[in-house]
Amino acid sequence: MKDKKDFKDKTLIVLGAGESGVGAAVLGESIGMRVLVSDSGTVPDKYRAELLRRGIPFEEGGHDTRRALAADYIVKSPGIPPTAPLVKAALEAGIPVLSEIEFAGWFTDSKMVCITGSNGKTTTTLLIHHILCKAGLNAGLAGNVGRSLALQVAEEPHDIYVIELSSFQLENMYEFKANIAVMLNITPDHLDRYDHKMENYTRAKFRITRNQQPDDYFVYWLGDPIVSSQVKALQSEATLMPFSEEYDPDAVAWKDEDGIVHFEIPGEVWQIPRDNISLPGKHNLYNSMAAGISASLLRIKSDTIREALGDFEAVEHRLEFVRELDGVRWINDSKATNVNSTWYALESMRTPVVLILGGKDKGNDYSEILPLVKEKVKAIVCMGKDNTKLLDFFSGEVGEIRDTHSLADAVAACRDLAAEGDTVLLSPCCASFDLFSSYEDRGRKFKDAVARL
Repeated sequence: MKDKKDFKDKTLIVLGAGESGVGAAVLGESIGMRVLVSDSGTVPDKYRAELLRRGIPFEEGGHDTRRALAADYIVKSPGIPPTAPLVKAALEAGIPVLSEIEFAGWFTDSKMVCITGSNGKTTTTLLIHHILCKAGLNAGLAGNVGRSLALQVAEEPHDIYVIELSSFQLENMYEFKANIAVMLNITPDHLDRYDHKMENYTRAKFRITRNQQPDDYFVYWLGDPIVSSQVKALQSEATLMPFSEEYDPDAVAWKDEDGIVHFEIPGEVWQIPRDNISLPGKHNLYNSMAAGISASLLRIKSDTIREALGDFEAVEHRLEFVRELDGVRWINDSKATNVNSTWYALESMRTPVVLILGGKDKGNDYSEILPLVKEKVKAIVCMGKDNTKLLDFFSGEVGEIRDTHSLADAVAACRDLAAEGDTVLLSPCCASFDLFSSYEDRGRKFKDAVARL
């Protein structure tokens, strides 16, 4: 933990006026730094009001390069790539460029439980936080969910933080350490950010193990080929805590043939029937195992973990039931922004599916879901500005495929195609930014449209 006095009157430039940026600005201002928040676009009203209320200076519509390159420290938004000209110039000038998580970690010695992976991060993060709160711990929620870690460190300190971390956030973390690091899986995602090279994306993900010591833990899914291969070459002192769908002698958690999930954590051996875990689907079994291991490592009683695994409610936009109309179930899985996430959604379907795909393609390879599409999908509705890649790939693979360019047209097409006993599944495989501001915006507008049917 760094001494705050050493940062008094130092200059901090924060690039990006979102949740993480404003949180970093508040923390910097609270320890006496001279702070400027700089956004290349328009500062959102919510954060503009917060900066004005606190008297923290900001600029928008572009960055003052001269001031930025005179800074002592720069904290950048995760959405700004390391190839951005200002970031490259700052690094060349020897200015430390940090993530908000790295910066916040400098000023707290609280325990950190950090979760990453291509899919399942949010569910697992919220589930671990739910267990800790049920156990009565003073736990904060941060990263891609909850409030800014930096803001909480500055004004709402917690004994332990549960943090969802994307590869973007991990890129600019150097001294930060996770006491418990959770790696769920690695599948192709955001490859446009990583020169379309899986090894670059994988390397970014594995930064979550950086700085771990022998009394720290690395929880990971043994069945993921990329993760398991990387673990063999991992230069880390952390204690490994793998989990598996089936019994494996190396696993500390697995499910047996009778549907009992076993946990064999040092000092805590316990079980729970799979049917007693509230979240359905194979992917949620993995998420629940990761959460159960993490909670056991924090010495939470197994009775408390069982209760929390049994009463946890599903995450919004992840296989979220919207309504049933005329015998058709409508499911919002807008959070499925990559192919592997849609694979898990389709794997959990038990009725014929009308599948909504489309959005901003990130270099997707749709062959991964093709077997499940052939098995379970009766029709595909493409929803995006440009559906050419989807139409070319899936034409002839399903009974019918429709080309739509708005939410209203997509929902109308699904209403026409779905029959009693079917499921309409919004699980787009793609980012939302062609027609929507975020996957949350896409999911909520989908739910609103379905509610009006």
